[in-house]
Amino acid sequence: MSGTFYLTTPIYYVNALPHLGHAYTTIAADTMARYRRLAGDDVWFLTGTDEHGDRIAEIAASAGVPPLAYADRISAEFRQTWDRLGIRYDDYIRTTEERHKAVVRTILQTLWDAGEIYLGKYGGHYCFGCERFYTEKEIVDGKCPDHLTPLTWIEEENYFFKMSKYQGWLIDYISQHPDFIRPERYRNEILGFLRDPLQDLSISRPRTRLEWGIPLPFDDAYVTYVWFDALINYVSALGGPGDPRFAKYWPAAQHLIGKDILKPHAVYWPCMLQAAGLPLCRH
Repeated sequence: MSGTFYLTTPIYYVNALPHLGHAYTTIAADTMARYRRLAGDDVWFLTGTDEHGDRIAEIAASAGVPPLAYADRISAEFRQTWDRLGIRYDDYIRTTEERHKAVVRTILQTLWDAGEIYLGKYGGHYCFGCERFYTEKEIVDGKCPDHLTPLTWIEEENYFFKMSKYQGWLIDYISQHPDFIRPERYRNEILGFLRDPLQDLSISRPRTRLEWGIPLPFDDAYVTYVWFDALINYVSALGGPGDPRFAKYWPAAQHLIGKDILKPHAVYWPCMLQAAGLPLCRH
């Protein structure tokens, strides 16, 4: 019996050219999509590029080009690579496209209106490579656990998403839906992480420090944190809530990711969807 199948790769960060790791995930996704098409399913296969944030602004500046010109070049390299490999994707999303930015602004405004976002001050150890703050427990010998590079202490006023209020709900959801995070070792990793108090998520960067991003719809003195912006691509590529494509494909959504981006997909993303009143992805 045929069904609906919506499969996404990560949207790849344009800080570097496509490499073997990107190809591995994309070929795996393409293989899954082809199998489901052969089985008679209605398949929608999405890939694309993540193009905002500190790192991209920094690399573009060092190359002496505007961030968009740099992103255009690298995103084109990804698209050309997938075409050369015969990847049969149905859509290719870029976070610099207006169709994406419009949905990001709508979701941000929905969360702001619902009281899910507040202005606050925060100080923490920041990795510019990961574009995220690390807790004391996550830091390894004073360095980023992924890049093993020194972290920068940043203290500034930003907008925060009330992610901590969803901790109990998320633990229950993952426990009641054991196939939400696969394979099992990564579900256990997230449940282990959630034994400690979940912090609220800083979802903005002041434009005095970073211009390259989507301005917040309720305060254009700030741009949207790159991870909060990027995750929404899975929804914006379908036109967002209210679009017939979203109604059709989103209930069948499955995300293929790399283990280094597990936390944003398994913690930030479900909390964001729940707060916005949207159903979660399937896996």
